[in-house]
Amino acid sequence: MTFPGNVYLLAAVSACFTVLASLPLWRRWCLRTGLVDDPGYRKIHDRPIPLAGGLAVMTGLLVPTLLAGLALWWQRTGGNGGGSAVLTGPISRDIGRFIHLDPNSAFLLQYGLGRRAIELTGIFLGAFGMLWVGWLDDKHELKPRAKFAGQLLIAALVAATGARITLFVPSILFSYVITILWILTVINAFNFMDNMNGLCAGLGAIGACHFAILAAGDGQYLVALIAFLTFGALLGFLPYNFPQARAFLGDAGSHLIGYLLAVLAILPHFYSARHLRRWAVLIPLLVLAIPLADMVWVVLLRWRLGQPFYQGDTNHLSHRLVRRGLTRAQAVLVIWLAAEALGILAYLL
Repeated sequence: MTFPGNVYLLAAVSACFTVLASLPLWRRWCLRTGLVDDPGYRKIHDRPIPLAGGLAVMTGLLVPTLLAGLALWWQRTGGNGGGSAVLTGPISRDIGRFIHLDPNSAFLLQYGLGRRAIELTGIFLGAFGMLWVGWLDDKHELKPRAKFAGQLLIAALVAATGARITLFVPSILFSYVITILWILTVINAFNFMDNMNGLCAGLGAIGACHFAILAAGDGQYLVALIAFLTFGALLGFLPYNFPQARAFLGDAGSHLIGYLLAVLAILPHFYSARHLRRWAVLIPLLVLAIPLADMVWVVLLRWRLGQPFYQGDTNHLSHRLVRRGLTRAQAVLVIWLAAEALGILAYLL
């Protein structure tokens, strides 16, 4: 059964407009509460910038999800709060016509949500948890060990709810270890990439878009919906962050983006009846190749120089492109283009 493409479009558009509408409110709240990034060493802004991106992106994910849940409940009950009719009331029929969700697709979505309820609950709780860890770091500058402990706990929670990597190894312990390691790696890779306006959010949007298209093309509609929501939310944030920044992601935002992309790489079944080659599991590595490669490079360089791997510097790919003569905006655009090319290459798998 083909899931309606306009529902995917609605997910992306609603998330985008929710972020666009909520960001001014979150900016004012951040300025009022002092949740800002002050000017300083290795920073290019000359005034405090609100760290509102993560809060706005989370709002862009949450509001459309709650509204969709309400619409599904109304559609299932016929608008009268009870029963099991599908599209039986006039208001319910209007909702159905608005989103063009036929009864079979509505049943498919309700069935999928019911079947993966525990896993999806764990994923959303993990998103809130990762946002909270990042917010604490933005507000109080957590020590690296405390921040890592929070990341580890949340990654373990997600793995425990069923979102796990197997790599064809029949071992629960291996599955837990590799899943937690993957989530921690991607989170910190995106955290490292949050070093120029638009870079982290743009890479997150590109990655989410590719995961969305891949999942939708393979009929994995729940994964595709989460990916389209993520894509739309990040798209709504970018006008506030690139090329000139009126809001930053902060650690809350970079943690949330890294977490979402890590989970979106885990959820799809890349090796399936339609993907009979085992190397199709390499698709996430291609989609996320830029942030992963950048993190590996700077960690190895810092290790060789005897520096802590978590200590910031100007040796990232973006900084090296600027030293080659590009402007910061040009460097970001070049990296976006490279990420897009690698994502397209993933389709060949």
